Formats: sequence, structure tokens, C-alpha cells
Amino acid sequence: MATEAELADFLKSVEQRAYKRALYHVRDAESALDIVQDSMMRLAERYGDRPPAELPLLFQRILSNCMLDWFRRQKTRSAVLVSMHEFETDGDDDDEFDLLDVFAGSDAQVETAESTTQRMQTLQIIEEHIQALPARQREAFLLRYWEEMDVTETAAIMGCSEGSVKTHCSRATKALAKALRAKGITP
Repeated sequence: MATEAELADFLKSVEQRAYKRALYHVRDAESALDIVQDSMMRLAERYGDRPPAELPLLFQRILSNCMLDWFRRQKTRSAVLVSMHEFETDGDDDDEFDLLDVFAGSDAQVETAESTTQRMQTLQIIEEHIQALPARQREAFLLRYWEEMDVTETAAIMGCSEGSVKTHCSRATKALAKALRAKGITP
């Protein structure tokens, strides 16, 4: 059974990645934050007594379900009310953190201004292309390569077969590689 400290440490360790994943899916900063908070509350309330090793998969599944619920609510609201524009943000919210910057900034070497600018532009292009992926491809890609989950875990979270996960990941990486090559970005 996870102690309160273990649960708090786990939630702290996943909050930024979970926020970025939700933001990629819903494309609204406030909604993404709400989804992550709801997911964390559900985990703590319903599964806080589980062993610490079970928490990552449970949380990812809860997060996926919360995002699906958000999309269902949006669809229902759109069907009931024709004009929902006043409830949506314009997408110009500034993020307090950028996960790609965190990963890229882990280098201890000193960069020149030119290489820093080039790296930031490349990361921005990658982020834009990740957002442009179809939802299932984006989800599979983020779970596999950002959350570093294996195919079995990803399939369990997404509620699909392992073959589907592999297909979604393959299509996502091919689409990203093609888009980046078109922009002149090579590994």
C-alpha cells in the first residue's frame, strides 16, 4: 500500500508530463489543467491504497479516461448549444513550462546563441507536428516515447491491442520524420 508521501511524490513526478499530454490532446491550457487535477484526485481517492508499483499505469489510464470524458462533454455541449465560442479560449495562453525545453536543457554544455536558437526552433517545429498528429497516434506516441512505457502498458492505457499501438506509433513516427525532413531537419 502506498503511503501518503509515496502518493504525493508520485503525483509530483508526473504532473508536468501529464499536463503536457493533456494539453496536446485538448489544446486548451485551462482544460488540460482541470483534466490533470481531476485525474490526480481520482487516483488519490479511489486508488491511493494500492501499491506504489501500480500507480503509474492506473494514473495513465485515469488520465486517458478523463480526456475522453472531456471530449464527450464538449461534443454534448456543442450539440445542445450552437454557439459555444465564449467558453473556449483563443489558445494564446502562455505555458509556465515546456517539457521539450526541460529535456533539451538537461545538457551541461554551454551553447552558443545560434545553436540555442536553432534548437528552440527545432523543438517548436517538433511540438507543432506532434500536435497535428491524429489523436490516437499522438496518444500512442506520447505514451511510448515520452512516458517511456512499453507496448503492453500503452495498449492497456489506450484500451486497444498491442498491434494497434505499434501501428499508431509507426504511423506517428513516419509522419513526424517526413514532416521534419521536409523542413530540412535530420537526425
